[in-house]
Amino acid sequence: MNKSLSAKLNSLKVILVLLLIFGNKVNAQNQVDSENSVIPYDLKWSERTALSVLKKYPKAWQLDGNDKPKWDYKMGFVLSGFEKLYQKTNNKKYFEYIKDYVDEMIDSTGNIKKYDLKEYNIDYLNPGKLLFNLYNITKDSRYFQLIGKLRNQLETQPRTTSGGFWHKQIYPNQMWIDGLYMAEPFYTQFTVKYEKGKSLDDIAKQFELVHNHIVDKKTGLVYQAWDESKEIAWANKQTGTSPTIWGRGIGWYMVALVETLDYFPKSHPKHKVLVEYLNQISKSVNQYKSESGLWYQVADKPEKFGNYVEPSASGMIIYAFVKGANKGYLSGNYKSTAKKSFESFVKEFVKVDKKGEVTVLNVSSNVGLGGKPFRDGTNEYYLTAKTKDNGAIGIGAFLLAAIELEK
Repeated sequence: MNKSLSAKLNSLKVILVLLLIFGNKVNAQNQVDSENSVIPYDLKWSERTALSVLKKYPKAWQLDGNDKPKWDYKMGFVLSGFEKLYQKTNNKKYFEYIKDYVDEMIDSTGNIKKYDLKEYNIDYLNPGKLLFNLYNITKDSRYFQLIGKLRNQLETQPRTTSGGFWHKQIYPNQMWIDGLYMAEPFYTQFTVKYEKGKSLDDIAKQFELVHNHIVDKKTGLVYQAWDESKEIAWANKQTGTSPTIWGRGIGWYMVALVETLDYFPKSHPKHKVLVEYLNQISKSVNQYKSESGLWYQVADKPEKFGNYVEPSASGMIIYAFVKGANKGYLSGNYKSTAKKSFESFVKEFVKVDKKGEVTVLNVSSNVGLGGKPFRDGTNEYYLTAKTKDNGAIGIGAFLLAAIELEK
């Protein structure tokens, strides 16, 4: 072998060694990058959010920072988004996340662990919405039995003199705005599916009572609650309403309307009335958004000291606007408004880390009325409620809004 050929071969060997070294480094770097970017940035917001939830909260009961399993309306709210996402993508991991939650909450005979009928807590009905599809897909009789048991709660749920469901046994004569969302979509789906719609008038009555007593005549917005007896300390002595128009409360009302209308037959005379209620609240709430298109914790007083735009309220209203427009209940202008508001939501409230995980920032913690210590429901009470990142209602509202906008 001549010197020239030998030199060329040695050069090739050096190049091959360098390629192997640097090639391995590049591969290793790509592997590290891949591990760091678990959730691809090019996915839609709905899936990015859902995959973030799966990663942060392997068990759905861990949502909202819970440290033990609980049959809870907040889990029901977030998982309703997972249900819609499963129907859209057919990705089994979303279905299994719902099923795992429900299976951990109920025993072999279809009873909810630690459920006490005597509490008459209307919040317990909300996760019940998940049971309809679970039963349709699996035919597991436990889900069917539990649907019936939750429906039976409404048979004996205490009511105001005028026929409205009490929010809980411990809150006599009180209708709360979030109670409409907790009960009516479940109640409507059940009565249409299993009772030939016999309870539709009763469902419409719940909305009518809210329209007559909880909707503020001046602003067209809604208070959180109404005490028919006007006896509780937080109640206005003339109207019985609680003191504050709460952003998330408006969200609960609007979502209750659009999700009840999913099942409420168009042929029923009250369908038109529910659509009118949705148009009325939508027109009113649209006048109270911030310059960027978001909504405040105390919805009717944007200028009040300490007031702030709040993600769960904003996300729910965006979702209701889009769903209402997509379904033809609202004009298409509301979808355009919602798109702009959604962009502002992402800028204001959404943080994405290096792994692509989505966090929803500054969600108001749960607020309520009465109880011990007594919650007086003043504006100040709502404005001093702590905020936290990834509050379940904020995540759920963002997920639902994203899914609906992606249609």
